[in-house]
Amino acid sequence: MPRIFVGNLPFDAREADLRNQFEAFGQVTSVTLATDGSNRSRGFAFVAMPSLDDADEAVHRMSGHVMGGRPLTVNISVDKRPASQSNAGNQSR
Repeated sequence: MPRIFVGNLPFDAREADLRNQFEAFGQVTSVTLATDGSNRSRGFAFVAMPSLDDADEAVHRMSGHVMGGRPLTVNISVDKRPASQSNAGNQSR
């Protein structure tokens, strides 16, 4: 399932705002807004969509889209963790 990185978000952005924006391009399965310890937005989020075609369309259309006066940075998220760490939760004990 593709995850989309959305950066340069206004600090008052909410998960519902992002869901509404991205649902214009297809089904959204989850929105995760990064927050600091006091629940304030850190300015980025991840949006998961089940269809790679829909995710690609969303990236193409939303990249540079202005939200709250800020142009968004939008691209397909790449897992930067080493394979041994990203699969650690999938191993049986």
